[in-house]
Amino acid sequence: MNPSFSILGHRPFPALAGAALLVLLWAALAPLREPSHERNFTFPRMQDGQRSLALPRELRLTLGVQDVLLLRNLDRKPHVFGPLQLRPGQEVRLPFEQAGTFPYACPDVAGGTLLVHVVPLPDPGWERLRWRLGGFGQALRTLPLVSPQD
Repeated sequence: MNPSFSILGHRPFPALAGAALLVLLWAALAPLREPSHERNFTFPRMQDGQRSLALPRELRLTLGVQDVLLLRNLDRKPHVFGPLQLRPGQEVRLPFEQAGTFPYACPDVAGGTLLVHVVPLPDPGWERLRWRLGGFGQALRTLPLVSPQD
């Protein structure tokens, strides 16, 4: 390959490092926006005797960004979430107004308890960068399990 055709020139490392630095700067300073203040927690429709592996054991909410837990029951049987019993097809919104960790009894979650971590709105800078990276890590950990198609 002829080096004169290289898009980044003879030294690609400084250009890539500069691009990575710009992305990190944006992540640390850009305002936080979500299309909705709701975070979904859905009980999926299951066959008789089947246990869902898709339900996470922990959820993270952020005050002012995503601070309402939306519980949905798509199953044909009722499910327990803390003091609530969700009937089939029912939706319930739980707003949070304080930061903290809130355990809820939920027999359908592994371990029987769902932890809801509510964190304060992060300030611009390192706090916001850590918040965005934590959200990215949580999104990767809670990807739905999909079985191979037959």
